[in-house]
Amino acid sequence: MINVIASITVKEGRKSDFLKIFKANVPAVRKEKGCIEYFPSLDLKTGIPVQELNPRNVTIIEKWESLEALKAHLKTPHMLDYKEKVKDIVESVSLKVLEEA
Repeated sequence: MINVIASITVKEGRKSDFLKIFKANVPAVRKEKGCIEYFPSLDLKTGIPVQELNPRNVTIIEKWESLEALKAHLKTPHMLDYKEKVKDIVESVSLKVLEEA
């Protein structure tokens, strides 16, 4: 199994726009072969001292059956369309692709 954590920083005042576009794409992604889990998350203020908070950040949590499934996901028409729709909203993306230790 492959775990993915995508950290997306959106431009000031655009988080709700981003989430609307992202959530509209989620059903198509969840139907993809090999998709186990796929959802957006927002920072939760907890008061834990080491926690990093960024109000413009959206973290995407993903689980895929294989690296091949993840790579196929990135090439799907709905993902290419999503990337085009958010290109002027997204400021930066950081991606971690992980396997179980």
